Amino acid sequence: MELLQAGVDGSVIAVWLGHEATETTLTSLHAHLELKESALAKLKPYERVKAERFRPNDRLLEFLNAL
Repeated sequence: MELLQAGVDGSVIAVWLGHEATETTLTSLHAHLELKESALAKLKPYERVKAERFRPNDRLLEFLNAL
């Protein structure tokens, strides 16, 4: 975990640990809660926006009707 926090790429860590596949290493790296919290703290809060219904224009409707 210290290597990851120091900026070492996960694939390099996998090689150093002798893992055959990087997925094996990534499973362990995903479990580090402090790292996740740090990443989430950098995000801005999610703002839910009401989606508007798609309304096709006449040109698109003409094209679709011609199919």
